Amino acid sequence: MISRALVAAGLAVLKVVSSVGTYAYLGSRKSKVAAPPQNPTAATPSPTAFNLPGTLFMTQAGAIYSFSAGRFHQVTPLNSGWTQLAPYPGGRLLAVKRSLMYSDVYVLNRLGRVLRKLTNNNVAPRNYDPAARHWSFYPRLSANSKNLFMSYDKPKFGFDVPMSIWSVPLGGTINQGRLWSVAIDYTGGDIQPLPLRSGGLVYTKYSYGPDCSGLESQVWYTAQPEQSYGGGRVCAPPDGGNHGRALTLPNEGCQQPSLSPDGRSMAMICNYRTQVSYLNLASWTGSRLGPRRTVIKNQLVAQPTWAPDGSGIAYLAPSVMGQGFQLWFLPKAAYAPPAPSPVPVPTPTPGGPVNGPVPSPSASPTPAPVVIKPIQMTNDLGLDATSPIVWIP
Repeated sequence: MISRALVAAGLAVLKVVSSVGTYAYLGSRKSKVAAPPQNPTAATPSPTAFNLPGTLFMTQAGAIYSFSAGRFHQVTPLNSGWTQLAPYPGGRLLAVKRSLMYSDVYVLNRLGRVLRKLTNNNVAPRNYDPAARHWSFYPRLSANSKNLFMSYDKPKFGFDVPMSIWSVPLGGTINQGRLWSVAIDYTGGDIQPLPLRSGGLVYTKYSYGPDCSGLESQVWYTAQPEQSYGGGRVCAPPDGGNHGRALTLPNEGCQQPSLSPDGRSMAMICNYRTQVSYLNLASWTGSRLGPRRTVIKNQLVAQPTWAPDGSGIAYLAPSVMGQGFQLWFLPKAAYAPPAPSPVPVPTPTPGGPVNGPVPSPSASPTPAPVVIKPIQMTNDLGLDATSPIVWIP
C-alpha cells in the first residue's frame, strides 16, 4: 500500500510539472501587442529578402537610422531628440532636434554629423518666459534651395499656440521670414509644408468646419505669402484670396501630401472620418488635384514617400493594429499596372486564294488580374509615424 507521503510527493511533482507546462503554453500564445519595439539595428536581413534601392532615413525614439541593402544603421545616439527629416542637397538631411521647451532645425550629413544650425529658438537660461522660446517643425527647402519652410509657433496668443507655415531665407532669422498660412485657433495649426517648383506651397491645414464641430484635415494650396496677419481665425478658414484654397474636402480628412519625382502625381493619406488612414493618389497639374484614388484601405498608413526612381511608394503602418509602425513598400505595378498586350491582327492564310471565310486566330483567354500587395520590410520596430521618410538614391 502506497504511503501518504509518497502520494503527497507525487501530487507535488505533478502540480509543478503541470504548472510549468501551462505557463509555457500560455507564453507561446501571448500577444506581442504590448511588447516594446526592437532597436532597428538588432534585425538581421534575410539573404532572400526584398531590398529597396538607395538609402532610406527614418527615426525611432529620438534617433535617426539609415536603411539600405536590408540593414539598419544607427546615425545619431538614442533618445537624442531627432525627428521630422527632410532631404537636403548633396545627399544630406534636414532634421528637427527637440529640447525641453523648444526645437531647432539642423543640417546633418548622412552619417549624423551636424553641419549647420538653421534656427535659434532658445533664449538665455535666466529667461523663464515660455513664450520667449519657439518650436520649429517639419522643415523643408524651397525648390531653389534658397528658403527654409517650416511650421513655426508665431504669433502666439496666450495658451493658444497654433503652428503656421513660415519661410525664412536660408541662414536668416525669423525676423526676415514670411508668413504663408493663417492657422485656425485651437487646432494645432498648419503642418508639413511642401514647397513647389512653381513657387507655390502645399501643406496640411486643420480646422473645425463651419459648425465648429469635429477636427478636420485638408490638403491646402497657396500661390503666395500672406500680405498681413490679422490674428487667429475660429473654425473654418476662408477659401480664396491670399489665404489660398483647399485641394481636398473636409470630410475626406486628407493630410501628409507627397509629390512624385516627375511632379505629376501626389500621394496623401485620407481617413474619410474613420479610424483607418487610406493611401490615396491623385494627378497633379501644379495647382489642382485630380480625383482621389484609394490604393490601400486596410491599414493605418502614414508618411507616404515616393521612390526616387518612381518604382513605388514607401510608407509606415502597423502590421497589426495596436503594434508599432513598420516600414512597407508598395510596388508601382500595384497602382499603375502595365497596359494590356495588343490583340493579334488576323493575317491571310498563305498559299494563295482560299474558298470561304479566312480563318481568324482564336482569342486567348483573358488572364486573371495579378494582385500586387504591399511588401512588409520590417517587424517589431515601432518607427516614428510623425517623422517623414527621406529616400536618397
